[in-house]
Amino acid sequence: MGCLMVRYAVTNCYVFDGLGNVFKGSVVVEDGLISDVGTEGSVEVPKDAEIIDMGGGYLLPGLIDAHVHLIGMRTGDFVKEPLLVPYETFVARVVKDLEELIYSGFTTVGDAGSLIAAKIKYAVNEGSVLGPRIVASGLALSPTFGHGDVHYLPIEYVDYRTTRKLVPMASLICDGVDECRKAARYALREDADFIKIMATGGVLSQKDRPEYRQFTLDEVKAIVDEARAAGRFVHAHAQGTEGIKNSILGGVKVIAHAIYIDEECIALANENEVVLVPTLSIVDKILSIGSKIGIPEWALKKADEANKEHISNIRKAYKLGAKIATGTDFCGGHLKMGDNALEIKLLVEKIGMEPKEALIAATKVAAEAVGLNHKLGTIEKGKVADLLGVVGNPLSDVGILQDRRNIKLIIKEGKIIKCF
Repeated sequence: MGCLMVRYAVTNCYVFDGLGNVFKGSVVVEDGLISDVGTEGSVEVPKDAEIIDMGGGYLLPGLIDAHVHLIGMRTGDFVKEPLLVPYETFVARVVKDLEELIYSGFTTVGDAGSLIAAKIKYAVNEGSVLGPRIVASGLALSPTFGHGDVHYLPIEYVDYRTTRKLVPMASLICDGVDECRKAARYALREDADFIKIMATGGVLSQKDRPEYRQFTLDEVKAIVDEARAAGRFVHAHAQGTEGIKNSILGGVKVIAHAIYIDEECIALANENEVVLVPTLSIVDKILSIGSKIGIPEWALKKADEANKEHISNIRKAYKLGAKIATGTDFCGGHLKMGDNALEIKLLVEKIGMEPKEALIAATKVAAEAVGLNHKLGTIEKGKVADLLGVVGNPLSDVGILQDRRNIKLIIKEGKIIKCF
């Protein structure tokens, strides 16, 4: 599962460090960490180090998708597929999806709702399964009639604590402060690295709408308090304005989707150093291929209604200085793991970011969104050696990251996954 050389140097490359700097230089890796980085001539390469000559290519931090769902879906039919396909088949599919992610240059993912992800991360950590580092929320928390309450199923099928059948996106249904505290503790018991909440309705939930506020401010505060007590943070599905505001005031650190974010909420997000993960890719895919892959008509209609305002509001957030990170909301199949660099391209094309800014969103800021910015996301001394070497210049065309043939070097935690 990758070749570990104790000491080596990546040379003859243009280093994009994730902080906005670009320079011709070298990076030295020792025991899985970056021991030195700098311009040509300023880095002393140890005599016993192996040399990886990039031939003038670009070296970036490993890419990060801060919002995926490792559930192994293969169609857009969220009604039949979870009920008819054996749970073990979903797990096997996730193993293949993890391989697609790592070979596409993604060395870390934040999974925002999948018990499979919360459990399979251990197999990845021990090297039994090849894939990116997984930071997982496991079981998401939803109120009754919330975005995580799959309304067309009996309630006992939806809540993991009572279900008679394992389903890929089971939730914890909780109402009121006390139930929310208990559900947060249960999620932590089931290996949550962070807590995911449904603060509003959504596009792919049948009976609600993105504008609907779901958890109350007091409920959000209770969940955030339980996460804080365990050294974790909260990541909110929040599309409507009221739910976004409640989430930020309640102490949530990551806002996903943010379709109807307004200037007041943007200011609150900036003041509280909240990261926005707009997930432009999922909407782009729903609108382009949704009808062909089984996305229901009611979801297509809501996605179309929200799309223009979503882009306009995220563009406004960007111009007002909001922290924005990459996240696709992909779940497999036609929403394919491995195509995740689409989000970087959409930040450039639809939001107006410069390529450099979009790459920072996919590295430095995305590392913050998964709670690992102290270890990952930039090429600096002492950071974990997650590195990506490419041919072509992604600072002039981020689209090159969508073609796996351009990815020549993949390093995760110092282990060489791919080398030319």
